[in-house]
Amino acid sequence: MQRIEDGMSGFSKSQKLIADYILNSYEKAAYMTALKLGNAVNVSESTVVRFANELGYEGYPELQKDLQALIKNRLTAVQRINITNDRIGSGSVLKNILSQDIDRIKRTMDEVDTAKFDEAIEKICGARRIYILGVMSANILARFLDYNFQLIFDNIHFVQAINTSGIYQQIINMTSDDVFIALSFPRYSQSTISATAYAKECGANIVAITDSASSPLAQYADQLLIARSDMASFADSLVAPLSLLNAMIVALGAKKKENIEQSFAKLEKLWEEHEVYKKDL
Repeated sequence: MQRIEDGMSGFSKSQKLIADYILNSYEKAAYMTALKLGNAVNVSESTVVRFANELGYEGYPELQKDLQALIKNRLTAVQRINITNDRIGSGSVLKNILSQDIDRIKRTMDEVDTAKFDEAIEKICGARRIYILGVMSANILARFLDYNFQLIFDNIHFVQAINTSGIYQQIINMTSDDVFIALSFPRYSQSTISATAYAKECGANIVAITDSASSPLAQYADQLLIARSDMASFADSLVAPLSLLNAMIVALGAKKKENIEQSFAKLEKLWEEHEVYKKDL
């Protein structure tokens, strides 16, 4: 944004139209294609690309990426709805959203650090206690992880995000023998960030599951696991993060095979006795 303002006097007439639009409506421009941005200010797609080059970017996607990074934690729910409507247009919502989620999983596959993933699995397996915290939409992911981890381990502590003071009461006895799994995606939860900072002070191993290296959780992470998340209207897309958690559960299950077999042997007997599942299908 500063580069645009500094270069305004040297821009051509068409470039000034683009610059003005971005400065005044950057939350919309960040999710427009070069063609759509050009149409919004009545210039050609190639002019938009040249404008990005003028700012020092190799291409328009780099400019767009910077704009998205700028705003992803600032958008209100209403702004998200409006931008999503603009992005989808009159096309199929179903196909559009599914295609975007497929792309997020592919990007996660390309960007996740497999060495850090393996390291996180080892740390979790060797931990005295395993703490899991996720707030707001990330709470859904945290509960999914807790549900499955309970079948593998007997030392799981699901941190209830009641309030900030309540969180600290649940993690006050954390030590360097423990693992703290923090999950947060834009808009990042301040309580999760603060609790993760405290866990770091306690010497716990931090497994941070978030959307990018610029996430506020990254600075505390011993193992940073990136899963791409983006807004889908007022709701966050958690498809790629959930897929990453599935991989963690499978990897841990393979290492704790005997524990799981014993647990499920007992559960199957209890399920049978109490008719948990319908039998006549």
